[in-house]
Order: sequence, then structure tokens, then C-alpha cells
Amino acid sequence: MKILIVGGAGYIGSHVAREFLDGGHSVTVYDNLSTGTRQNLFAEARFVEGDILDAQSLAKLAREGFDALVHLAAAKAAGESMTDPMKYSTQNLNGTVNIINAAVVGGIGKLVFSSSAAVYGEPKYLPVDEKHPTNPENYYGFTKLEIERILGWYDKLKGLRFAALRYFNAAGYDPAGRISGLERSPANLLPVVMEVAAGMRPELMVFGEDYETKDGTGVRDYVHVSDLARGHVAALDWIGCNNRSLVVNLGSEEGISVKEMLESARRITGKPIPAKIVGRRAGDPAKLVASSSLAHELLGWSARHSDVDSLVRTTWEAYRVNAGGS
Repeated sequence: MKILIVGGAGYIGSHVAREFLDGGHSVTVYDNLSTGTRQNLFAEARFVEGDILDAQSLAKLAREGFDALVHLAAAKAAGESMTDPMKYSTQNLNGTVNIINAAVVGGIGKLVFSSSAAVYGEPKYLPVDEKHPTNPENYYGFTKLEIERILGWYDKLKGLRFAALRYFNAAGYDPAGRISGLERSPANLLPVVMEVAAGMRPELMVFGEDYETKDGTGVRDYVHVSDLARGHVAALDWIGCNNRSLVVNLGSEEGISVKEMLESARRITGKPIPAKIVGRRAGDPAKLVASSSLAHELLGWSARHSDVDSLVRTTWEAYRVNAGGS
């Protein structure tokens, strides 16, 4: 198939592009390189530099006869979304409407959308499945849920079939080492741990150690980015075969605590990784773990590389190569 990947130079997008290329598909990456990097582009994929706010350029590109579009371009920092909602309205909402409209104008009938577990908000029960109430606690999650709703209307009105993939916490790097471009100004736990290990920041801040969890620190569902990438291919195959849209979780179904991640990182990197215990962050649940049973059932998908040591080892290799770790 001929696949257009919007945001394909970013951290997750580059792994998705690699998965489609490995499957023999023709890939075009459209990215403005604001958070993505040329280091994450592949010679066998065509690259078009452009912005999702440029509706005219998007529409022109979309008319080139693509079979499907994968949308991974968004601002994604939950905390920032609460202080700069204008950015998230413009990038995530306006930009996505441009992408969806371009797909319709270009006759692209299938779209895979990078959604988020942030649509759920505070968990009412665990594990969180797709029937869980959607009540985002940050504006980022709100934008993802609104996009899902917009896609639902375009399905009804324009026949655009979509898969909305509700990611849990993406982590890790390509196990084969083919992708190593680092995220810029990361806010997630594992890359921050790696920055401390690589000497890029002095210490890790651990937000609370008095939760009702196995070791007192917060527990999250981390899913390897290469597992996520396989989920995109599987979801596209499913909506193509069934001519129906799909909303599905992609998570490992395993909880990893902050201390477990830190201990694995210290062991694998051989670095002391100083950590300071500070107060809890407002709105952080003690535990958040996915149910991915629907993905197992419909897509035949499961997490293969999402154990803590695989997450840490593949991430450390990227930092070791790029940030001077040893």
C-alpha cells in the first residue's frame, strides 16, 4: 500500500514508518521537524517537509493517490496543555481538521489516528478498558477525545474509516537500533531517567513515594514503541478488511513503578542515577494500567518488547550513542 504518515519524523512516527517499510509498503513522511528529526528519516521513504496548519499543501499532497493516512502529528505535553491551551487548540484541533479534510478531498478512505489514554482521566476501575468513562483531566486529553468525536462524524458523513489507538505510555527504541534520534525536552519518566544517566541533567525527581502501590511510587502501563508501531499496521489491516472504524487501547497490561524503572536503569546503565523524592503532583493517580483484550481479540496484537528491561535497554542504547553515555 501507499501510506502517508503525518508526523513520521517524530519519536513514535519514525517507528511506525519503519514498521510499514519493513512490511513492504511505500511510505511518504510529512513533517515540519519541529519535534521530529532528520536523523529519524529513512532513505527508502519519501520525505515532504510541511506543516499541518498549511491546509493547501496537505490537500495537494493527499491527492497523490494514497491508500491510507497515519496521523501522529500533535503537541503532547499534558502539563503544558493546561497553561497554553491556545497551542493545543491550534496544533491538535485545527491541524487535525486540516488533515482529515485533506484525506477526504484526496480520496483517502482509511486513517489511523494516534489517540491517548489521557481521554479516560482518573481511573474509575482497573484495568482501564475501552468502555471506561472518558473524562479527560487535562486539555491535551480533551483534544484527543474531540478528534475521536470528529472522526466519528466523518465516518458517518463521508465514509472515512478510522482507527483511534489509545496509547498508554510509549517508551523504548527500535530493538534493532535503526532509530536513535532523541526526543527534544522530554517529560516522560524513562527519557528523563536516561538524561540523568547520560549526565544531561543532575537528578531525577520522584513525585511521591506514599502511594498505595507495591513500593509506594506511581505505577504506569508502559508499552514499547515498536509494539505500538505494529499496532498501527494491524489496525489499518483491520479497518481495511472490515470496512468499519475502530477505537482500541494499546497497552502492555503490566504496571511498572517509578522505582522499578529506576532500579532497572541503574543496573543496565551502570550509572548511579541520583533521585530525589519530592511531593506528589496534583492529579496523578497511584496506578494506571490498560486492558488490551480488544486489541488481542480483533487485531491479534500483544506487547512483545514491553518488559522493563527491554524498555530501558533499548532506550539506553539510543542515549549512549547520541548523548555521550558509555
